[in-house]
This record gives sequence, C-alpha cells and structure tokens, in this order.
Amino acid sequence: MDLSSLLSGISHVNGKFIDQAQKRLDNLTKPQGSLGRLEEFAKQVVSITETAMPALDKKVVFTFAGDHGVADEGVSAFPKAVTPQMVLNFLNGGAGINVLARHAGADVVVVDIGVDYDFAGAGLKPAPTGTGGYFISRKVVSGTKNMRKGPAMTKDETAKCIQVGIELANEYAKKGYKIFGTGDMGIANTTPSSAIAAVLTGKSVEEITGRGTGINDDTWKHKVQVIKDSIALNRPNPSDAFDVLSKIGGAEIAGIAGLIIGAAANRIPVVVDGFISTAGALIAYTIEPNTKDYMFAAHMSQEVGHKAMLEKIGLRPILDLDLRLGEGTGAALAMFVIEAGTKIYKEMATFGEAGVSEKD
Repeated sequence: MDLSSLLSGISHVNGKFIDQAQKRLDNLTKPQGSLGRLEEFAKQVVSITETAMPALDKKVVFTFAGDHGVADEGVSAFPKAVTPQMVLNFLNGGAGINVLARHAGADVVVVDIGVDYDFAGAGLKPAPTGTGGYFISRKVVSGTKNMRKGPAMTKDETAKCIQVGIELANEYAKKGYKIFGTGDMGIANTTPSSAIAAVLTGKSVEEITGRGTGINDDTWKHKVQVIKDSIALNRPNPSDAFDVLSKIGGAEIAGIAGLIIGAAANRIPVVVDGFISTAGALIAYTIEPNTKDYMFAAHMSQEVGHKAMLEKIGLRPILDLDLRLGEGTGAALAMFVIEAGTKIYKEMATFGEAGVSEKD
C-alpha cells in the first residue's frame, strides 16, 4: 500500500465506542468521573481499538537510533561515538529504557535506522541480544548530513525512513502487540528537533531550544545560532512536513513519525515519549492530523520546546517528572498509567454487580 492510500484510511476514532465506554465508566462503583484521567485513558483505548474490553498485554517500545551531521558543529555535550555505544548498552540491558521497560512488562526493539557505525562488521547480528533489547537493522543513512551546510537528508531518504516506521508498525501489529511506545537515541538530536519545533510551531528558536544533554550557556547560544543558520539556509516549508523533515530533521525522527502513522493505520495506541519523539509526532500530525487520536503524550520533558509541540498537536502529557533522557523511558512509565485506566474500566464492579446502591 502506498502512503497516500494508507493516510486516507486513517480516520478519527469512532464516537460510538467513546459513548459505550463512558456508560460503563459511569456505572462503576465510584462517583462519576472520580478517577479523572484514568477514565479518559480507558475511553481512548476503547475508541482506538474498537474493542469493548481491550487488553494491553503485549507492549513494545521502539528505540530508533541515528546520528546527525550537525553534531560536527559542537552542539552536544557528548561526542558522536556515544550513539553506537548506547545502542550496545540497550542490547545488553544496561540502559534506563531497559530497566523501565522490564518494570512495565514491555519489550524493547532497538532500530538502527541511521547510525554511523557498522554493527554487522562489529559482529552484531539482527537478533535478540543479551538481556536487553531486540536489534533490528533498517539503516537508511549512516548519519544525516550537516544541516548547517545543506539538507540533512534527500526526499528519498526521508520517505524511506518514514516507511521503516510504518513497516515496523505493521509487523508488530501482526505479532499481536497491543500498544507501542516511541523512543530515540542520537547524539545532537535535540538540535534538529528544536529546528522542527521552531518551524512547525512558529515559535522563535530561542523559545524552543533547550540544553539537550546538559550544555553550558555559551554552547546553548551557539546551538541557537546553528539552528537559525540551518533554517535560513534550507528554508523548510512549514506546510510541507516532508520538506521540513528532509531539510532539518533526522532519520530516527522520521522513523518515529512513520511508526505513529502505522500505529494509527492499525488502530493501535502509541505512547509518545519526550522531546525528540514529539518532534516525530508533530511531523506525523502535520502529514495526517487524524493521527492525534491514536497518540498518548507520555510526559512533559524538561526541554523547553516540548510544551509548544504538544500544544500544537493538542496533546496533554500524562506525567511531569522532569525527565529529559529520551530512549522511550517516559513512554514505558506512561504505559503503566494507561494500563491502570483500562484495568479500572474492565475489572471494577458495576453498581449492579456489587449490589451497591447508586446515588439518588
């Protein structure tokens, strides 16, 4: 199926299922609405899956990894070599996402979509590895080009990265996974994410650019200038998400956008992690606004531009824990809360079942 056909099949969720879920929630042994947003999450899951009693028993977090040519501009506190090093850490089970995904009962799938490293040459094969994640090689680029000197990717590379995300959504839907989470790894990827945020929200670069991995004031000022230069040189079109993504984006951001589009097409809830994942979500939303109905915003990142992107999409974050790690850590945590809402909806007794009198 080509992308236009896929997008045309993504519709708003069916209000009938929201109404049905609301009736059950209102008949549970509690004051109406007393479980707040847990009830909201249950209704959204019911409406996405179009299932009266949905199960979220198979969970997966996709951590997309890619390098960025703009790292050469000195915009990060860490060197580019950290990207493949962290991929190996994910696969050995030693990263934050591994710990929180194990706690949430979710699998971790690490996707090499654009890392400037030869994992196969280093003896790493696409297979379950160590005690951590599953490694999948879907490399489209070996790092993007430096967006301060020209477009980060070609249009063809951008389309291929989006397709990787869509194909993974299709594959894991067929495997029976019921909820997806997004994650990222890529040194310097807050720089293209900030650029995307500025272009698509209309906010100034200063307003939406944060400290990333912990840069100092001078490096932050330099980062802001690099983003401004990149936007001025490439002149991305705010009404064309492909143009924005190819000129000032990244491979992992495109993969995340594709995964979200694929999740919506398969009627699977997708939990969007932090700043980088939300840049991907904003791209997906700009391509097809109906994808919003299938997204959960995991948390509010410490990155200053995150709020602007969430507001542009119209998403309200589930958690606010001062997180800024990425990897999918916030998505894994939020899966707990979403599952709690669905369990309340399914497992609480109704007034009739419990023999409890309703209010007059």
